[in-house]
Amino acid sequence: MRLKKLKLYFSLFRITFSISAFTFGGGYVVIPMMRRYFVNDLALISEQELLDMAAIAQSTPGAIAVNIAVLAGYRIAGITGAIITCIGTVLPPLIILSVISFFYKSFRDNRVISAILKGMEAGVAATIVDILIDMWQGIIREKNLLLTLMAPITFFANFIFNINVLVIIIFCSILCFIQAYIKIRQGGIRGE
Repeated sequence: MRLKKLKLYFSLFRITFSISAFTFGGGYVVIPMMRRYFVNDLALISEQELLDMAAIAQSTPGAIAVNIAVLAGYRIAGITGAIITCIGTVLPPLIILSVISFFYKSFRDNRVISAILKGMEAGVAATIVDILIDMWQGIIREKNLLLTLMAPITFFANFIFNINVLVIIIFCSILCFIQAYIKIRQGGIRGE
């Protein structure tokens, strides 16, 4: 039994370390990688749990990648899993930044490094578009008119009308609370 836990802990560390070391572009890029390992390959958490964790990770202070890794680690292996995934996620950037800061002048002036970083920008953009499509498909599958309309309306509200994102988040949260309250009153959602 103890060996099984140690294998799980090592697996959590290895996965979060490799995700953190080889993904660039922020927390949203980490989500598809976590889906691949934790949902598809190991079946340790469900797709819906991962999306819920992503929503929580976005709304809590700190880096999204670290927040979602900690939530996944906690869900899979409790507080020890949360600590292990946190260390596994934070360690690669610390190592990389330490090396870069030591050789900063060489990295800053190197054309090859600059070209590699420009290429990574395109990969990050493609990964973010992929996760947006996956999340949109999940919203459409729910067949919830409010949620289906909320995404394009909030995009236009911010992009075209330049409404502050905080105002949009608060307004959407209030709408979702009202919708949930109405469903509870109608008996559509059962309390636990």
